[in-house]
Amino acid sequence: MSATRADICVVALAECFRGDGEIVANPIGTIPMIAGRLARATFEPDLMATDGEAALVANDAAFAWPEGRVIEYYNPYRSMFDVVWSGRRHVVMGATQIDPYGNQNFAAIGADYAAPKTQLIGFRGAPGNTVNHTTSYWVANHSPRVFVEKVDVVTGVGWDRAAAAGPAALEFFELRRVVTNLCVLDFGGPDHRMRLVSVHPGVSVDDVVAATGFELAGADSVTESRLPTDEEMRLIREVIDPDDQRHTELPEERS
Repeated sequence: MSATRADICVVALAECFRGDGEIVANPIGTIPMIAGRLARATFEPDLMATDGEAALVANDAAFAWPEGRVIEYYNPYRSMFDVVWSGRRHVVMGATQIDPYGNQNFAAIGADYAAPKTQLIGFRGAPGNTVNHTTSYWVANHSPRVFVEKVDVVTGVGWDRAAAAGPAALEFFELRRVVTNLCVLDFGGPDHRMRLVSVHPGVSVDDVVAATGFELAGADSVTESRLPTDEEMRLIREVIDPDDQRHTELPEERS
């Protein structure tokens, strides 16, 4: 079976959870939700998966909600805070802007936060998320408007700011990966600067460089993002996302 770009992104995001063990996987968004279920259905069976609301669910189907859910545990905010503060969660968030060290913005666009050019969703839980447990990012449209030298507002904390804040901010801090519609990145460059790890099939390093508003580390040693295995394809298409909701976020582009 040939894989679409969305399938490849699902696998790349699932790989973000490899090695996590028994923690709460909290992928936010359509493709991240599918990816979290795929990780649990294959190489990370101990992951606890949220339904996006206030329950942990056993279902592999990403969108069996509210009908058809198998609830393992009700997980209201008071319980989630205990998980968050102890480093036992890995969240995948979006980013309207992100800089070379992983400082993220989805609060507002514009130099003056009191009078922004564009008001976005606000800080939400991003500051507490990023300093208390592992965070990865999903960007469905990789562009220089998203990957910027300096974010207008810092909502999610980057490696440079966490280091400057001292040991308390680094105890559970880990920015792991950024997956986009073009590539996979991590923070393995000098001083935890963003590094290009792989490009998706059909994408060149030059494509990624042109779509990024700062210099990436590692651009001379890039691999190709892996394709789904036959079993992963079966799970994605028949069990986890049989209604093809992933393609509402990334239209079909086969590799």
